[in-house]
Formats: sequence, C-alpha cells, structure tokens
Amino acid sequence: MSFTDQLSRVARFASKYFVVWVVAAAALGLWQPATFVPILNYVNPLLGLIMLGMGLTLTPADFKRLVERPVDVGIGAVTQWLVMPLAAYLLYLAFNLPEAIGVGLILVGAAPGGTASNVMTYLGRGDVALSVAITTVTTLAAPIVMPAWTLVILGQGIDVTFMEMFTNIVQIVIIPVVLGFALRYLLDRAAPAVAEIGMDVFPVISVGAIAAIVAGVVGANVESILTAGALVLAAVILHNGIGLGAGYGVGKAVGMSTDRVRATSFEVGLQNSALAVALATSLFDPAAALIPALFSVWHNVSGPALASFFAWQDDQAATKEPSPTTAD
Repeated sequence: MSFTDQLSRVARFASKYFVVWVVAAAALGLWQPATFVPILNYVNPLLGLIMLGMGLTLTPADFKRLVERPVDVGIGAVTQWLVMPLAAYLLYLAFNLPEAIGVGLILVGAAPGGTASNVMTYLGRGDVALSVAITTVTTLAAPIVMPAWTLVILGQGIDVTFMEMFTNIVQIVIIPVVLGFALRYLLDRAAPAVAEIGMDVFPVISVGAIAAIVAGVVGANVESILTAGALVLAAVILHNGIGLGAGYGVGKAVGMSTDRVRATSFEVGLQNSALAVALATSLFDPAAALIPALFSVWHNVSGPALASFFAWQDDQAATKEPSPTTAD
C-alpha cells in the first residue's frame, strides 16, 4: 500500500469517528481541566487552520454553482440567517440563561454553516453541491451577519463593536478560506498529487483542532457545566433540533427535491461552532464559549444520526420498489 493510500485510510478513519474524538476531548477537559485550558490561547490559529482546510475543498466549480442555482442557495442561507439567531434569542429568554452563557448561544445562532454540514449531507445522500454552495455563501457573509445579529440582539449589553467582530472574522475565517482556495487552485494545476495529499491531511488536522478546542473550552468551564449543565445542554439540543427541523420544513414547503431538502436541513441546523468558540474566547467572557463547545459535541451526534436515518429511508424505499418484470 502506498503512502497516499495509507494517508487516505487514516483520514477516513479520523472523519468516520469524529464524534468519538470530540466526546473524548470533552471528557478529558472535565477530567484534567488545567491541562487543556492553555489551548484557549491558540483558538484563533487553530480555527484558521480549520478554515484553510475548508478553503482547500473549494474549487471554481463551487462558485459557479452560486450563479447556476441562486434560488435554492438563497433559500438555505436566508433560512439559516433568520431561524438560528432568532431561535437562540428565544431560548436565551425562555431559559433565563446567564448573560455570558447566552452570548455563546447567540454567537452559535449567528454563525455560518461549517464543513460538518457538507459531510452530513454526503452521508445522508443529500445534494452535496447545494450544501457546499450554501456553506460558502454564509461563510463569506459571516463578517457582516455575525456582528449584526449579535449587536441587534444583545445591544448595549456588550462592549464589543461591530468593527471588532468584523475584523476578527475576516482574520480567522475569510483570509484562511481565500488562501486555501488559492492554494488548491494552484496545486490542481501545478502539482495535483500534492493537492490530493493535502485533501487527505487537512481533515485529520481539522478533527484534531476541533477536539483540542472543545477540550480547552470544557476545561475552562467545568464549574458552569456541573452547575448549569442540564439547562445549557437542553438549550443546545433544542437549538440544533429547531435548525434541522426548520431547514427540512422550509425545503419541503418551497418544493425542493428530497436531496436538496436534506442539504438545507443540515445547512440550517449545523453551525460553525468552532468560529463561535473563537469569537467567544477572544472578544467575550470565557463562559461564552461553553455553549459553542457543547454544540460542537452535540451536532456531531445529531448530524450522523439524522444522516443515518435519511440513508435508512432510502434503503427502505428501495426494498419496497417492485422488481422489474420481463415480457415472455
């Protein structure tokens, strides 16, 4: 077996059991918090690596899709931009969460889609091209959407300005994504073998980076988790469920095909919680990173579960189809 094949196997293994690594990281953060808290000093560069990897997955064809299918992309993006921030705000009020923790919920709600939505769409037999297109749009719009929603909802309750959030998001999201896209474009033409290796390496790096961030945030919020854990976890589960349900419902309501409905469901419900963690730790109280970290764990449980259900639905439908008969 060649080195490239071995690398591909490692990447598939890391991605397949992603939820295991994230849950294990959270458990380690609870067990040995002092060991992992220092990771919070490196959240921004770690997220930059993750976003560089996302940029490497993009090709000119992905941007071409934005022009070819603007309606479905727009529906998915607008649904996410409206449903998730408003749902976060209502849950914040309904559960009477402490302000610092509530900030984290709002940040998750205003965050763009992440690469997890693309992976779950693939596993759930949805329209991956649509998923990637929506993720691209929401990510590129994040420097405007996230500060706007955060300031509209929280208003004078926070000391962070629109420009501070805008600058942070550009630095840790847009620049790495653009660099990754440019690097992929150049490698595809000059060294396609190297590009293929990069596509295998970066998923492993992303898994490791997200797991490290989760361990650091959980370690820094052990007391909050133990005292308000059930309430906070309920907010996370409901927020994620509302997003998945709203995306599915809107897709059905506007008459999308089944594969596009599934893509929209994942795009609305699965957020770039790592970005919310980075903003929470760099601009707000460390407690604000608690809900984004828990969201990282939970949506990597609910996402695969829903993807498996969708795949099971297809398998059941296939077995019920009458077998073709041949004429005598």
